[in-house]
Amino acid sequence: MLLDDTAIADLNQQYLNREGPTNVIAFPMGEGEFSGISPDLLGDVVISLDTAAREAAEMDISMPTRFKELLIHGILHLYGYDHVAEEAQARRMDEKSEALLEQITSLDLEIGMAG
Repeated sequence: MLLDDTAIADLNQQYLNREGPTNVIAFPMGEGEFSGISPDLLGDVVISLDTAAREAAEMDISMPTRFKELLIHGILHLYGYDHVAEEAQARRMDEKSEALLEQITSLDLEIGMAG
């Protein structure tokens, strides 16, 4: 789901009890009261396009690149990766993110979608 800062801030407050906008939130379907409804569905990834654009400018990278980074980050959370609990897990998640971004970027170049 692609949202603006206002909408993602509402989700951030409602579901994570955190104030303000964030760049990405992952909602795993394998957890919670309704986890058995669609066991093959990983969950939802919600990205703030406002925050992604701001971060892309701050990082001096393209918006498509930042979007891919955030999408990968959210999907890894759905697979159980965590960067908050401990440093070793954060490193593992960063390494996986970089490897996946590299694969996607090389595929983009092959099909002419660099950015």
